[in-house]
Amino acid sequence: MDTSELVELLSAEGLRLLDSLPRYESTTDVLRSVSELRKAGHSPTLVAAVLSQSKLRARASAKFGPFADRMLFTEAGLEQATRLRVAAIHAGRFQSAGLERIADLGCGIGADAMAFAALELSVTAVELDEVTAAIAAYNLAPWPDATVVNSDAETVDLAGFDGVYLDPARRTSGHQNTSRLTNPADFSPSLDFAFGLGARLPTGIKLGPGIDRDLIPADAEAQWISVDHDVVELGLWFGAVARPGIRRSALVIGDHGSAELVAGADSDDVEVGELGDYLYEPDGAVIRARLIGALARQLDASMLSDGIAYLTSDSAIDTPFASCFRVVETFPYDEKLLKRELAIREIGRLEIKKRGVDVDPATLRKRLAPKGDAAATLFVTRVGGRHTALLAQRVRH
Repeated sequence: MDTSELVELLSAEGLRLLDSLPRYESTTDVLRSVSELRKAGHSPTLVAAVLSQSKLRARASAKFGPFADRMLFTEAGLEQATRLRVAAIHAGRFQSAGLERIADLGCGIGADAMAFAALELSVTAVELDEVTAAIAAYNLAPWPDATVVNSDAETVDLAGFDGVYLDPARRTSGHQNTSRLTNPADFSPSLDFAFGLGARLPTGIKLGPGIDRDLIPADAEAQWISVDHDVVELGLWFGAVARPGIRRSALVIGDHGSAELVAGADSDDVEVGELGDYLYEPDGAVIRARLIGALARQLDASMLSDGIAYLTSDSAIDTPFASCFRVVETFPYDEKLLKRELAIREIGRLEIKKRGVDVDPATLRKRLAPKGDAAATLFVTRVGGRHTALLAQRVRH
């Protein structure tokens, strides 16, 4: 979206037209919609802008729920935006610490700033990109204590602020067709700048979950968060917004609500044991936080193999931190054998998981050609140092 498109979109005509559109669906006939809106006298620029926003609002409902229907987005901004329920957790840290004036540096479309404002914290949201800053201002308009500043986050005077939150841009500049930045030195604001703030102010920093762990400062609380089994972020917390004694945590959010596994450091793995009746696949947040050993001790489970994030036990214990499977059969990893066994069992709905083995699940599925009405999960991994296939039934997600 360029400035001219934004100006038309933010006009009274543009906003009325956007709100009048039916919800975008995958079956929406876009060409027909364009034709009808053009016949109604709307400019090509406005038609393109409102239809793009309608599509983005539909995508955004997964992160923002009904709030998405009254927000504006850029494609890149939506990609990096924090889910509303996670943003509320961020804001809660600052509220619990008694902090009242927050600087949100690199606010994007304003998702986290909205959460701060909703908790009646005074938030100044800073965004370098002019179009994105204007969209953030629109999204934050309902809150009188929220201010948007179009500026370089690294030049803002932080005098008078109680705390700082940063979500450094981790994609190339622009509003769509951007690519992910792999070098943390290219983030904006930079990591060095962000870590420098953490040394002198209560600070929260949102990063991608796969960032090099060697970059994590020793004095930071590192919290990996997964939502519905998708690891969405790593949060680093400093000063009053970090919790005493906690350096590693995995927060798991899902239908069960939320649950957290915490520790003062990476946990040591437990010993490798014999394959039991059940296999556990730890949540990705637990794996990223290197708390597999802590989870294994909770479950009285052992490692399935050295360096592989599967646990095994003879008991099925309900836990939000792992998916549980009942092991039905164990086979050597032989594709002809597996194809025959799947056919005998009439397994057509096959979930394939792999760790420690160089196998592409999609390619393997084609070769196995599962057919039938039954369902199962196939684990391709190492057991006792040998490539092994485990046929299993999911007990709970």
